[in-house]
Amino acid sequence: MKKKTKLIHGGISRDPYTGAVSIPLYHASTYQQDGVGNFKYEYARTGNPTREALETLIADLEGGARGFAFGSGMAAIAAVVQLFSAGDHLLLTDDVYGGTYRIMTKVFHRFGIDVTFVDTTDLETVTKSIRPETKAIFVETPTNPLLKVTDVKAIGEIAKEHGLRFIVDNTFSTPYWQNPIALGADIVLHSATKYLGGHSDVVAGLVVAADDALGDELHFIQNSTGGILGPQDSWLLIRGIKTLGVRMEEVEANTKAIVSMLQEEKSVGKIYYPGLADHPGHAVHRAQAGGFGGMVSFTVENGEKAKAIVKSARYFTLAESLGAVESLISIPSLMTHASIPRERRLALGIEDGLIRISVGLEDVEDLVEDLKAAIRS
Repeated sequence: MKKKTKLIHGGISRDPYTGAVSIPLYHASTYQQDGVGNFKYEYARTGNPTREALETLIADLEGGARGFAFGSGMAAIAAVVQLFSAGDHLLLTDDVYGGTYRIMTKVFHRFGIDVTFVDTTDLETVTKSIRPETKAIFVETPTNPLLKVTDVKAIGEIAKEHGLRFIVDNTFSTPYWQNPIALGADIVLHSATKYLGGHSDVVAGLVVAADDALGDELHFIQNSTGGILGPQDSWLLIRGIKTLGVRMEEVEANTKAIVSMLQEEKSVGKIYYPGLADHPGHAVHRAQAGGFGGMVSFTVENGEKAKAIVKSARYFTLAESLGAVESLISIPSLMTHASIPRERRLALGIEDGLIRISVGLEDVEDLVEDLKAAIRS
C-alpha cells in the first residue's frame, strides 16, 4: 500500500459495527461486559474505539507495532520519559524544542532523571557522552528551530551497540516524509497538533512503539497516568491525517519558492532549511527522508528588526505552533524557546534576530510577496 493510500485506508478505516467510512465518535466512558472480565472495551481511559482507530493508523504509518494517543505532544513526551527511573541518564539533542528542554530540566530532573544535551549530529560526541547509567538517546530531527539534521540510522546503531533505547521526535518530517523505526528507532514521537492535524483545531500527541513488548510498557503508563486523547480530538486527527500527503507536497513546493526569495534578500543573514545544498546535514536528510518539509528559519540584523517583520506580515500569522494550512511566523527567542536561558540560546545559535516560519497552503505568490514586503519594510 502506497503512502497516500495508507493515510486513508490504514489502521481501522471502516467502523466494524456499522460500516461507516468515517469512524464514529464514541463518547462512552464505560462499556457493558458480557460477564466479569469478558469485554472488548473496559473503560475509556484504557481504550476507546475512536482513539483506537487513530492509534492503529499512526502505528501503520510509522511501521511500528503499537500506537498511543495523548492529550498533547508534551503529554506524549512525558509518558515516554516515564519509561525510565530515578538515576537513569538520557542523551538529548541540544537544539531541541523549548518545551522538551523545560520538562526535562524543570520537571523530570526533580524525579532523579538526568539528561545531557548533546549535538547529535556529531556521532563521536554522542558516543563519548554515554555513561554506565545512560538508558536512551532522544533525537529531534530536523530540530526546532535551527533545522539541524541527525543521522537516524547511525544513532540507531550506536544505541543498539550500547543497549540503549532510541527515541525520535518526527514532528517536522511526519511519517509521510520520514520513518525512523525503519532506520532503527524504538520509539517515534509526534506533536500531532502540527502537521498531522494540520488545521490549527486540535492539540494532541502520538507515540509509536517498534515492538509489542515496548508497546505493553507504554500502554501501562498511558492507562496508569491517564493523559489520553479524547474521542472528538481523535476523530479530528484522523480526518487531518487523510490529507497529510497532498498538504506536505504542496507545502514543500511553496517553501522552495520562499527560500529562493530569501536567498536574494540582502538583509537576510543565515537561512536554515534542509533543502539547501549547503545546509549542514542536507545529504543525510536527503538519504533518510522523502522531502524537506515546510519549516524555515532565517536571521535578520537584530531582535527589533525581527519584531518589525513579524508585525508587518499579512498572510504569515504571528502565532505559536506550526504545520497548519495557514502560514505562521514567530520569533523563537521570545516565543517557542523563551524558556531556554538566553546564554544557552545564543550558544546554540538561536539569535534574537532569528525568525521561524511555517509555510502553509496559501497561494505561493501571495506568500512570497508578503514576506518580501515585510522584510523590506
